[in-house]
Amino acid sequence: MKTSTDRILTTHVGSLPRNEAVTHGIFALENGEALDVAEHELNVTAAVDEVVARQVSVGIDVVSDGEMSKLSYATYIKDRITGFDGDSPRRAPADLEEHPSFLERQAKLGGTPTYKRPQCIGPIELKDAEPCRKDLENLSAAVGKHQPHDAFMNAASPGVIALFQPNNHYPDHESYLHALAEAMRHEYEAITDAGFVLQLDSPDLGLGRHMMFKGEPDAEYERLASIHVEALNEAVRNIPADRLRLHICWGNYEGPHTHDAPMSQVLPIALKAKPQALLFEASNPRHAHEWTAFADAAESGVMPDDKVLIPGVLDTTTHFVEHPELIAQRIERFAGIVGKERVMAGTDCGFSTFAGYAGLDTKIAYEKMAAMAEGAQLASARLWA
Repeated sequence: MKTSTDRILTTHVGSLPRNEAVTHGIFALENGEALDVAEHELNVTAAVDEVVARQVSVGIDVVSDGEMSKLSYATYIKDRITGFDGDSPRRAPADLEEHPSFLERQAKLGGTPTYKRPQCIGPIELKDAEPCRKDLENLSAAVGKHQPHDAFMNAASPGVIALFQPNNHYPDHESYLHALAEAMRHEYEAITDAGFVLQLDSPDLGLGRHMMFKGEPDAEYERLASIHVEALNEAVRNIPADRLRLHICWGNYEGPHTHDAPMSQVLPIALKAKPQALLFEASNPRHAHEWTAFADAAESGVMPDDKVLIPGVLDTTTHFVEHPELIAQRIERFAGIVGKERVMAGTDCGFSTFAGYAGLDTKIAYEKMAAMAEGAQLASARLWA
């Protein structure tokens, strides 16, 4: 991957707001409704071209396809690997269970997904490589046309698939994870073979603490989360670390987040993962103070010497447009820990983690990214002075 050799590069976590036509097509496919599939695919291709152009125009260096073709960052896999069907009971995060009225309000406002989350009911194998091939073709065309500095593509980690789609087939959780790792390996390798950086989305390491692993003692959470990392590493065994980035978060929703595991607990687990770059929340009010965990890891020698940090310098759950000076200060804080060449500017999470998400206004989302680019310029001027 390209890094900040002479200035701070900018990127984001991946998902971007989808337009009305694309969203309609995605849900029509999901619900088995009548749809002109050829027209929908053309809409997706056009949307990828548009979001890449827009990212470049606001100053994003390392762009994505915005996950235009996907219903969500985790459930899309049911169309690509076998073994999944039906729906799963919802498991609310522990903090929202304590605030049922707020959870109900979020649901009414479209802040919680209502689409199906299939269960694993049979053997997991590669099912259809064509959706991934189309995604790669669309991104390749847009990158060739708009010439960003670099590009990445998201894929669900084995752990986050297990988080949202429970196992009702394999004898134990570890067997389930390893089956997912082997099946998803084909998509992971296809992305890097196409010349893109692979971003593995792994909220299970953070969000999983107050969903999948809630109620477990700390030692058991840490053991299980480490198994998730082992499965991830197994899946990317054929891909160099510098072609990989890992995203961790505690859930891209506005809420109390009072049950989030501290970064000091999550970071040592995440650092066991192979990807060279780590994207993480560093701006929202519950985690902005945790830059100290990275300072402690660097000082103690736990932080690998080549690890690239991509802190979120934008909060993706608020319409406040961060001031470029604040963004610059956030960047400089992490540059002071690992060096400016090992820092990129990113976002706390995606701007549209599932199609139809009534989160940030599209125009404001891009205004926030423009502010990030301006803040990166301010930081670069000072860091390379």
